[in-house]
Amino acid sequence: MAANKEEFLTYKGKPLVRSGNTIYYGDLAEKCVIMMQVLSTKTVNGKEIADRVSVQLLSTDEELRMKDRILKKSEKNGLYSALDVGAVWLERSL
Repeated sequence: MAANKEEFLTYKGKPLVRSGNTIYYGDLAEKCVIMMQVLSTKTVNGKEIADRVSVQLLSTDEELRMKDRILKKSEKNGLYSALDVGAVWLERSL
């Protein structure tokens, strides 16, 4: 019997998981992940795209309070800018 493994969208070899307006980038088994929250959207050619995005580098240490888990924080215009900054932060922290 084959194991039923869920496939995730990846970026630079790390999983991207979306839950509503929140996108997590990275592996929870590692020491840090990126959390991106879409704060506002705009309509371009009839489609809604992310306008302002909050980016946070979070520690995955469950013993820390949520407030203490935030290692870096920024706000970017557009999902691409947010993901680009998040990928650099994550790479440097790991």
